[in-house]
Parts: sequence; C-alpha cells; structure tokens
Amino acid sequence: MRYLVIGGGISGLTAAWELVQHVDGSQVTVLEAADQPGGKMRGESVAGVTVDVGAESVLARRPEALDLIDEVGLADDLVHPTGVSASIWSRDALHPIPRRTLLGVPADPSDLGGLLTEDEVARIRSESPEPFTATDLSVGELVASRLGDAVTDRLVEPLLGGVYAGHARLISAAAAAPGLLAAARAGESLVAAAARTVPTPDPSVARPPVFAGIDGGLHRLPHALAQRLTERGVTLRTGTIARELHRTTAGWQVITGPVPAPEVHEADRVIVAVPSAPAARLLREVAPDAADELATVETASMAVLTFAFAATELPDLTGSGFLVPPRDDRFIKAATFSANKWDWVRGRGVGAGPEGTDLILLRASVGRHREEASLQHPDAVLLDRALEDLAAAIGSSLPSPAARHVQRWGGGLPQYAVGHLDLVARAREAAAQVPGLAVAGATYDGVGIPACIASGRRAARQLLP
Repeated sequence: MRYLVIGGGISGLTAAWELVQHVDGSQVTVLEAADQPGGKMRGESVAGVTVDVGAESVLARRPEALDLIDEVGLADDLVHPTGVSASIWSRDALHPIPRRTLLGVPADPSDLGGLLTEDEVARIRSESPEPFTATDLSVGELVASRLGDAVTDRLVEPLLGGVYAGHARLISAAAAAPGLLAAARAGESLVAAAARTVPTPDPSVARPPVFAGIDGGLHRLPHALAQRLTERGVTLRTGTIARELHRTTAGWQVITGPVPAPEVHEADRVIVAVPSAPAARLLREVAPDAADELATVETASMAVLTFAFAATELPDLTGSGFLVPPRDDRFIKAATFSANKWDWVRGRGVGAGPEGTDLILLRASVGRHREEASLQHPDAVLLDRALEDLAAAIGSSLPSPAARHVQRWGGGLPQYAVGHLDLVARAREAAAQVPGLAVAGATYDGVGIPACIASGRRAARQLLP
C-alpha cells in the first residue's frame, strides 16, 4: 500500500509519522513545495544566531505537541518562557495584560484600570446576561454586545490578532471561543464565565506553564521529525509543488514539476495537507464539493521582522513584548522581546556580536487579514517602519541594528469566519466520500501547532488499513 502526503508542514509530517507507526516507511512519500520541511516552523540566522522566524511556542496544556517532541527525541530540550509578562500598547502607553482574562474577557473588571476608561469599566459591570439564541456569531460581536466595544477593541482584538492575524468581529466564536459562546447561550455572565475558567491563583501552588518551546528554536521539531522519517525509509521531497491530483483505476496520481516536463507520482492513498487555496485547487476534480468549501476560506498574510542589537546600546526592555489593537492604527501588530521571553535566546546572544560583544534579539510582526497592502513594501521599508513603532512604544530611540531579517508568510493563517465549524464538517464529509483520500492542516481543527499535529494524525488514521 503506497501513501502520498502532499505538504511537508507540521500537519503533513505528523501524518507521515503516524503512518510509519503502522506501515513500512518505504511506502510513504511526502511532497513539500518549500525548500525545507516545516511550513511556518522555520529558523534563520540573524547576526549568526539561529532563531525562529515563524511559530516559536506551543500550547503546553494540550498534549499533542509535547508528545511529538518526546517521540522525536527532543524532550530533554523542552523549555518554557521566563514568565515575564506582556503588555498591550494602547492609547500611546504600554499596559500589562490582565492575568485573569478569557480571550480578553476580564474575570475582574477592576484589573483594567488604565487600559480602559472608568466609563468603559462601568459598561462591563453593567453586563446584562440575556441568553443568546445564535449558534454562531463573531467573537467581537459577542463580547461587544455584552461588555461594550472597548473590551473587544482594546483586549479581544489584540489577543485574537496574535493567534489568527485577523479581526475579532470576523472570527467565529464557535470555533475560537466556544466557552464564551456556551456561557452566553446559557444566559451566564461573560465576566462570571471568565472568573470560573480562570480562577484566582493560589500562591502556594505552582502554576503549570501555559506555553513551551525548544532550546535552540521550535523549528528543530520539524527537522528532527523529517530526520526520523528519513531514517524509517520515507521519501521526503522538498521544492516539489503538487500541481494536479487525479484518480486512476489503480489509485491516485499526483503531477509535479514544470508543465513542459511533468513528473508523475502514483499512490494508493493520498493525504492533502496544504493550505485551503492549494487544497481547493488540487481537490477540484476529485472532490469538487470539498473544493468549493475550502475555496471560501480566507487567509491572512504577515511578516516576522527580527532584529539584533548590541546589548550595550539598547535601552532596557521590560516584559516579554506587547500586542497592538488594530484601532490604534499602528504599523506593527505585535512585538516580542525574545531575549526577555526565552532564556535560550538571551544565552545565544552572549558573545555573538563583533569581537565577542553581546547581542539582544527581538522581533515584530506586521500584517493582518484583509490588510495585505501593509506588506506591499520592500523589506527595508517594513523594517524601518517597524523600528519607528518599536521606538514609540518603549519611549526611547533605538540604535541601528547589528542585523535584521524579514520572513514573509503569504496566506499564512486561515481565517475562521462565522460558520467555520459547519464549513469544515461539510468539507470533511465531501472528502470522506472519496476512497483513499484525507485532508489535514490548520484550516480544519485549529491554527495552533498541537491542533495541526492532531489533524495530521487523524488524517493518517483514516487511511490506515
């Protein structure tokens, strides 16, 4: 039985890994369009220090990523953020993110002083928990209708934007905030739901970390996984774009390569683990109903901008970084003070500069859903405008960077619009009607790495004998 996985991001690699737990690895082939496996988990050298220029952490409260890290032999390199807090850059000031919020909904409105005005906090306290009847609506609409626009604009927007690079008033509550939607439908106060879900911590009990990473960068995970797959006999082809997918009397046929010199790959079963737009194109002939659904999923493009500064020249940076509400009309949407957030990044910067001087690395992100124009500038312009915002946020001029790097992610994040769960159910049902076909990726069950890993395993198990 020959298996072909189209897409070598973490979903496709995990699907292949799940397959080789049950079948001979020599019967599995992975085709990846990029120059290396891993998708949005990528590392690059900035001033000689290799850092993540895509995803940098995983949710530690879900097991999928931690399990996979263990399986590929990286458990000893698992690390957690330092625990320093992040802020929201709003109304020209940095405000600490309240520790007890549920996607921005405060468990205690009194924690919002400074970030919101007294009138805006009073609006939260006047919440009227009338039951909702809608099965889905946007997260922003849900929160604004109960707690006022300011909570959506100043809290929910930047927090959700950090996950989806999207807008709260377009993102499905059923998909992104099911707990809040369930509370609203039951007639429960959203503030009460947040307080119940995020209780006051007991100082005598250590709180488990929310996020985890890997010493040296999260990009080490897909590379270790690719190495394990190769050791098991899997064929992993990079720089190979799948252009066509056809059913044959014997199974499946995938066409890659340039049109004048196509290359044919044959298999008995196929997993399509690419973003929604290329998935829709590949499925157009073999699963048209699934293709129609996937073609409607919009995506957000973004760029990660990484800077290295001489430690002696950089002002002191407080916290792990900050998020930016879209309504403040800043160029950047977030900044991460990487050397503050990760001990390993700070350690790699020691002695990494000219003549053994120390470097401090940080990064900023640019681009949101339907704001692609912000990315239509040369790299130098993106970097210069980001530096202007960084300086304004910290209230101090910045020195010239020792090095800087731009990583663009075109169509990098699927947008979970209202009704997304139903769309996914229809797409999956349509694909399941085609024998020997399964789909996986961030489009279906969540954009986070643990969700993508779960999606890949699920697709593989669908096709196992």
